[in-house]
Amino acid sequence: MEGCGGKHETVSCFSPDPPLERLIGELSASQHGVVALRQLRELGMTQGRVAKRIESGRWRRVHPGVIAMSHAPLTRNGHYMATVLACGPDAALSHRECAALRGLRQSNRSRIDVTSPTRRGRGLAGIQAHSGATLRPCDVEDVAGIPCTTLARTLLDLADVISPRELERACEQAERLQVFDLTAVQEQLARANGRRGAAKLRAILAEQLRTPTMTRNDLEEHFLGLCRTAGLPQPRVNEWIALEPVGYEADFLWREQKLIAEVDGRDVHTTRLAFEHDRLRDQRLMLAGYRVVRFTWRQVTDDPTATIATLRGLLAAS
Repeated sequence: MEGCGGKHETVSCFSPDPPLERLIGELSASQHGVVALRQLRELGMTQGRVAKRIESGRWRRVHPGVIAMSHAPLTRNGHYMATVLACGPDAALSHRECAALRGLRQSNRSRIDVTSPTRRGRGLAGIQAHSGATLRPCDVEDVAGIPCTTLARTLLDLADVISPRELERACEQAERLQVFDLTAVQEQLARANGRRGAAKLRAILAEQLRTPTMTRNDLEEHFLGLCRTAGLPQPRVNEWIALEPVGYEADFLWREQKLIAEVDGRDVHTTRLAFEHDRLRDQRLMLAGYRVVRFTWRQVTDDPTATIATLRGLLAAS
């Protein structure tokens, strides 16, 4: 049988090696269709065999040292993974593209942000390599199979490259997704070492994390005061609603109108479990015929006119 090494060679260089092929396939599948040359070598694939597969058209180079297992267009995550692999084993997706992957904001840039300790990848097409001199192993985690900077590090990196308003929106989106961790962000800022975006991030956090001076009871009294001043029907406070298999305590209930108002405090440490419990609670109450409206303490204290207008409209629609 004639192979790539000459007519006397009895084994073709394209002959399958089932265990090796399986390992390569599993690695490729876990990395969105791309692998690094160094990874293939670690699996036992010689550089010569890699070159032959590229020459034959089975594989293709995406970046120096990074190979796609087919000629099908790479997905967004495939491009992200290929870029990270091109920047070395300690690299991580970062800044704008990491924020996009995490769902914090959109990014349609032609270059992909990657941070690595050696800043490897500089000069490569489609890559914006950032210095990772302060990047620690604890600053990197897996997101969708791609090494990424942690959310706290991502927010700090973003602060260096986007406007204050854009950064504020990214922080707000992290809270909406219930992934914001104030302690982790503060720890990241504590070792920011003069990063130009640190002051920007601190200023945004200072405003976003401004806590109300009133207690929970004070907030309830303030809410009731708004209702009295506006001449709205007075709700029952902390009223128990019996439902099967478990009942719930409503902050404010207009039983005749079957309207419930919840006043949510400002707590960035709310867990995802608590967040989902609140949504399940609202769903069960709505299935029982109640309407549930939630107000933040900011709405109640800073925008009472809009709060009353919403309540008036809901009560009138009953």
